[in-house]
Amino acid sequence: MEWRARQLGAVVFTNGVFDLLHRGHVDLLAAARAAGDHLIVGVNSDDSVRRLKGPGRPLNSADDRAHVVAALAAVDAVVIFDEDTPLALITALTPDVLVKGGDYTESTIVGAPEVRARGGEVIVVPLTPRQSTTELLERARGSS
Repeated sequence: MEWRARQLGAVVFTNGVFDLLHRGHVDLLAAARAAGDHLIVGVNSDDSVRRLKGPGRPLNSADDRAHVVAALAAVDAVVIFDEDTPLALITALTPDVLVKGGDYTESTIVGAPEVRARGGEVIVVPLTPRQSTTELLERARGSS
């Protein structure tokens, strides 16, 4: 990929829904940025979110979610993807570092074997307590 060849330094990739941006997201993105020189964020499309999270989600459109994530200083670029996993995107971008939150282990991170096979690094960032969109929605509804 021509774009990739022009990037000096380590390219980091992470992905998620980013439906309601909260401190946990910001902590993850800051840690991801600290792991390299360029941070690319994959954002699930609306159809992908509905398949993964159910018919009540997303709350915000993919364009709106990508716009908010792209506005963060830590983020260099955002890509919306329609698949249920970002494997095709990871394969195309060939990141040096793959970052996911602590609700994953390296063995459950999509793309981890591919990144490791190229000599890359996989990082699991500990979750920020009580900071998930699902938990925030439950608190807003008075469920917890």
